[in-house]
Amino acid sequence: MHEADQRTMAESKYKRVLLKLSGESFCSPGGFGIDGEALEGLAERVSHLCKLGTQVAIVVGAGNFIRGATFSKTSRIPRNTADYMGMLATIINACALQETLEKIGQPTRVLSAIEVDALCEPFIRRRAIRHLEQGRVTILAGGTGNPFFTTDTCAALRASELDADLLIKATKVDGVYSDDPVQNPDAEFYETLSYSDLIEKNLRIMDHSAVSLCRENKIPVVVLNIFKTGNITDALCGRKVGTLIC
Repeated sequence: MHEADQRTMAESKYKRVLLKLSGESFCSPGGFGIDGEALEGLAERVSHLCKLGTQVAIVVGAGNFIRGATFSKTSRIPRNTADYMGMLATIINACALQETLEKIGQPTRVLSAIEVDALCEPFIRRRAIRHLEQGRVTILAGGTGNPFFTTDTCAALRASELDADLLIKATKVDGVYSDDPVQNPDAEFYETLSYSDLIEKNLRIMDHSAVSLCRENKIPVVVLNIFKTGNITDALCGRKVGTLIC
């Protein structure tokens, strides 16, 4: 049974949300590039969110292709260029998600901080808000348009610019832990954290600049496992899921 079928009477408590999707969401676990089945699953989840009446903006990562900071350390390519390569890779993911969403009937626009006129619109705040108000999923690609900033920071920045009520960070784990739960089965799971806790405990689920932006603009963050059916819907409906940071 589909996520929407299970919660036909559900309604979102948030008007506008920003969903941060990692590049790994686009491929099979441990894989590379874009996997058709994973892409279809993402599109279906996003489409269901729109049916709850929520305006949905998405920031996509590119870890399924390249991580600039890592690549620059294992090659002769400087960090600046490696980061721009990563930003270009987010446009590949964004266009793939857009086409898949529109094939299932969900209007979508891609706006990029790096101009690629043949594929997407430039990111302009008022234009992005207009698309959201018109019921279009707005996929924000190209990171911030600057090197040395993560897509987490981009997500916090765009959530602030677009007056989002909630930032959802979709991950491969159930929320925030004291340590990597895959490597340490005794890692402590946190149901709730303050922004300060995240920084003081040095929990690396988001970089500090992203956390600071969310704190300054009073944007709550939910960290959850995107691969568990119903998780994102539960978060939008105010149900307890993942880790709440506020």
